[in-house]
Amino acid sequence: MTGRRTGGALLVDCLLAQGVDTAFGVPGESYLAVLDALHDVEDRLRYVPCRQEGGAAYMSEAWARFTGRVGVCFVTRGPGATNASIGVHTADQGSTPMVLFVGQVGRLHRGLEAFQEVEYTSFFDDLAKWVVEVDNAADLPQVVTAAFTIATSGRPGPVVVALPEDVLRDLTTAEPGPAVEVAEQDPTDAGVAAVQSALAGAERPVVLAGGGGWTDVGRTALAAFTEAADLPVVVSFRRHDLFDNTSAWYTGEAGVGMPPAVRETLETADVVLALNCRFGEMTTAVYTLFGTDGRPNDQQIVHMHPSAYEFGKVVTPVATLQAGPNAMAAALLAGAVPADADRARWAGWR
Repeated sequence: MTGRRTGGALLVDCLLAQGVDTAFGVPGESYLAVLDALHDVEDRLRYVPCRQEGGAAYMSEAWARFTGRVGVCFVTRGPGATNASIGVHTADQGSTPMVLFVGQVGRLHRGLEAFQEVEYTSFFDDLAKWVVEVDNAADLPQVVTAAFTIATSGRPGPVVVALPEDVLRDLTTAEPGPAVEVAEQDPTDAGVAAVQSALAGAERPVVLAGGGGWTDVGRTALAAFTEAADLPVVVSFRRHDLFDNTSAWYTGEAGVGMPPAVRETLETADVVLALNCRFGEMTTAVYTLFGTDGRPNDQQIVHMHPSAYEFGKVVTPVATLQAGPNAMAAALLAGAVPADADRARWAGWR
C-alpha cells in the first residue's frame, strides 16, 4: 500500500510487515483508528476480542510462549492499561516477547489530567524492557521496528507502546519497515571449554534449564546433550514444556511446592549447569538454595544466559557464558559431551 493513510492503518500495516497474524485485546475508543484498520485486514490479521484486559494480556503472553513469536495485545487507556499490567509483569518474569499497544489521550490533552490519563513511562517502567509514546504518525514504522527488536533481543520480554488517539487519526505517507530478524548470540569456545572443565571434575552434576526464547531445534539439542552426557535435568519455574517429562533424564520442576527429590538434587549437586534460567524466588526455593541464604556454598555454578545482567544478580557463578539458549544447547551437544570416564563418575547419581 502506498499513499496517505491514517496512523492506525500504518500501524496495522507495520504489524503485517512483521509477520503478525494474531492479536488480542479489548476494544476501546482511544484506538478506534486501529480497530478500523484491523477490520479491513481481518483475512490476514486476526483480532481476538476479550472480555477483560488482563485476560487479553495473558492470552498474548501464552500465545507467544506457544508459538515462539512476539505476542501482540491492544488495550484502551487508563484502566485498560492497568488491567493489562499483570500480563506485562508475567511476560517480564517469564522472558516472553510481547508488545502491548495502549491507547492514550490526544497530544494536546497530555498533562491536563484528561479522562483516564496515565503517564505510561512511569507506570510500566519496572515491568517492561522499553516504554515509548509515539508523537508522530510518521514515527510508527521506526517505533514498531524498535519494539520488536527489543522484545526479542537478549533476554526476551515485553515492550509497551502508547498511542495518542490523534496520532492514530493523522494522515501520513510513511511506509512500514522490514521484518525484524534478531540473530541469536553464539557462545565462545572459551565458554564451552568452561562447561567441559566443570564437568571434568564433577561427581554430581545437574542441568537446570529454563527461560524463554527456545525453539524446537534448541529443545531437541538440549535433550540430546543431556542424554549423551547422562545428566539429570531440572526445569525452572513454569518451564515444564522445555523437556520431555517422561524422559529418564527428567528430574522435575524447580517451582512452587518444589518436590523433595528435586530440592535434594539441586541441593546436593556439586556442579550446576544453569542454562538460560533466572535464579528467581521459586527456582531457589524462596532463596534457600545455591548459597542465596548466606550460608557457605561450594557448588560450582556455570551460568549460561543471553543477558549479562543476570550474571551475579542472585548467585555467584564460577563461570558465565553469554549466549542464546538454542545456540548454547547446540554448542554443548557438539563440543561439551564428557568422555566415558567422566560420565562413569556420576552414573549412579542420576
